[in-house]
Amino acid sequence: MLRFLAKQNSVVTVRNAALPIVLFATLAVSGCASTGTQTAAEAHPDDPWEGFNRRVFVFNDVLDRYALKPVATGYRTITPDPVQTGVGNFFSNLGEIRTAINSLLQGKPANAGLATSRFLINSTVGIGGLLDYATLMEINASDEDFGQTLAVWGWEESRYLVLPLLGPSTLRDTTGLPADMAAYPVTYVEDDATKIGLTALNIVDIRAGLLDQENLISGDRYRFIRDAFLQRRQFEINDGELGDDPFAMDDFDFQDSDFDDSDVSDDDFAD
Repeated sequence: MLRFLAKQNSVVTVRNAALPIVLFATLAVSGCASTGTQTAAEAHPDDPWEGFNRRVFVFNDVLDRYALKPVATGYRTITPDPVQTGVGNFFSNLGEIRTAINSLLQGKPANAGLATSRFLINSTVGIGGLLDYATLMEINASDEDFGQTLAVWGWEESRYLVLPLLGPSTLRDTTGLPADMAAYPVTYVEDDATKIGLTALNIVDIRAGLLDQENLISGDRYRFIRDAFLQRRQFEINDGELGDDPFAMDDFDFQDSDFDDSDVSDDDFAD
């Protein structure tokens, strides 16, 4: 389990990390989430297991409050910003392999090529990924994982599921976890001490970078996090496409009659 947690790399790609990591990352990229306006009687169609999920949520939240958050706070206090940036870059670079594989599985060779280029550049010129020269060269790839691949293959709708330690997920994304683990290089580190150390460092570094976002949560914490997570995942699966905007479509034409105000008089606006 810890080996899987180590694969998370950035605010955008921490889908399956520990609960607090995921929820604050979700908040950072989804400002349009529900803020607890639902009543207790309103059931979310994608959350039929809310009773179970809430109990797991409470467990994860307590674990974060009394264990992970204090450690992350101390880490951010004593670790210089350049070092924190380097650590984040290192783990982000490892995630490019997963992105490249899933891009190919989804029929996105261009994105696979970009992810591969990022990994090669940052692993060499960037000193093992500590420096992100690929971004400076404007070589960017959209993050992909096996949950998104399953969605592209046809599993579009899936039930919301909160996992112990791993946090917000869906049944579809949980099914993709073994493949995600297999695509993460730290999984193959043979020395247990090194593997656990890398895992812990990654989790603490991500959590430290998200400490300032806690005040974004409002209303019912569980529902706010759930709605934000589901919206973000849908956004990722759709590759950032929000649907057609009629005002941005080339075939959207206004007619002169749409602006004809001949039948409007000043009397229509009189008090």
